[in-house]
Amino acid sequence: MSDRLAVFNQGRIEQMGTPADLYERPATAFVAGFVGTSNLLRGPAAEALVGSDGLFTVRPEKIRLAEAGAPVADDEVGADGTIRTVVYLGPDTRYVVALDAGSELVVTQQNLNTSSMEVLAAQGQPVRLVWKRQHVLRVQE
Repeated sequence: MSDRLAVFNQGRIEQMGTPADLYERPATAFVAGFVGTSNLLRGPAAEALVGSDGLFTVRPEKIRLAEAGAPVADDEVGADGTIRTVVYLGPDTRYVVALDAGSELVVTQQNLNTSSMEVLAAQGQPVRLVWKRQHVLRVQE
């Protein structure tokens, strides 16, 4: 394994850095998607949730599901939506949430205290997604 990587796109270096840098701080939307699943926020959804126009990314494992209407701390972002799809993966579950602000976000959660039947029953339920503001990164197209 390498301790420094370069991600190429159409023969051009998009970003260089350590594996952790590329995953945790992607510079572009291409790099964010290349090194794993990443949510992209833009347009009205970015305006409503981040408070700024532009392109932003947040990783699915950085987001947690909370009850609809749950309060959020000052250092957090809260987004209301409805669970559209639930994919039970054994140790984890992947949720696709349609946001009230427009767009969709993918959330992954470990199944620490839930069974497959409990997570599958969440489909169609309203939720609030919560994540730390520090986990929202501006990226280039």
